[in-house]
Amino acid sequence: MDMDKQEEQKARASAWFKTLRDEICARFEQIEDDAVNTPMGENKAGRFDRKKWDREDSRGGQGGGGEMSVMRGGRVFEKVGVNISTVEGHFPDDFASKIPGAAENDAKFWASGVSLVAHFRSPHVPPFHFNTRHIITNKGWFGGGGDMNPIFEVEEDTQAFHAAWKEVCDKHDPSYYPKFSKWADEYFFIKHRNEPRGIGGVFYDYLDSGDWDADFAFTQDIGRCFRDIVPELIRKNMEKSWTDAEREAQLIKRGRYVEFNLVYDRGTVFGLQTGGNTEAILMSMPPEAKWP
Repeated sequence: MDMDKQEEQKARASAWFKTLRDEICARFEQIEDDAVNTPMGENKAGRFDRKKWDREDSRGGQGGGGEMSVMRGGRVFEKVGVNISTVEGHFPDDFASKIPGAAENDAKFWASGVSLVAHFRSPHVPPFHFNTRHIITNKGWFGGGGDMNPIFEVEEDTQAFHAAWKEVCDKHDPSYYPKFSKWADEYFFIKHRNEPRGIGGVFYDYLDSGDWDADFAFTQDIGRCFRDIVPELIRKNMEKSWTDAEREAQLIKRGRYVEFNLVYDRGTVFGLQTGGNTEAILMSMPPEAKWP
């Protein structure tokens, strides 16, 4: 590929991830402002704190970095992080063989993405996860997706969440939703517990159709879909009160979330293996959890 063209694509992708971060953070802060009638409505509305970080490449030298945006202790959000990063350099030799195209490219890589995990005050507002990314070795591809992890499933919400994903997938390729929703069910599964992490969503990786613009447009629409449907579901449930027993169930469910992210999550493994910022990588951890 023409290097100027590839640099242009990198710039477009990383700029989009930042734009999406800004749009999601703005919508979440608006929810905090509007949450005066929630059980924690007397609290001060939450706001995101931002913190930049840099990384050193595995062979020395500067290797890019990112920015954390984390809100804690709000009216609705107990903890939510929306992180962006653009990193480059060389994979460690023992990790390069696991990444398509890296071993044939002197272990060199470039990667940019946005990642979000939201944990809520209320057990009736389901936790959400989302990320999209663009990775280049001597190959290039997009990946990501989003899923919902209710403590108490509401069938109406499950249907709305999946309907939103199906609509955006069908817009690009009718084969995407059946394939990517099945992939989500298989990926977001806690094998050692033999149980799903939540109600699924969509998950895709190694998306390289041969049409970069089409794959990028799909990835953008996946982000817009999450940006739009999740605030709707939060607002629908955020004014419900909860009991001590429901809070206990929430904390136990969060423990399952921790187990998945530390044992199976690709983003966690990728970040740690490439020398990313540990605080940003483990942003997904809830502020409180239990293992009874």
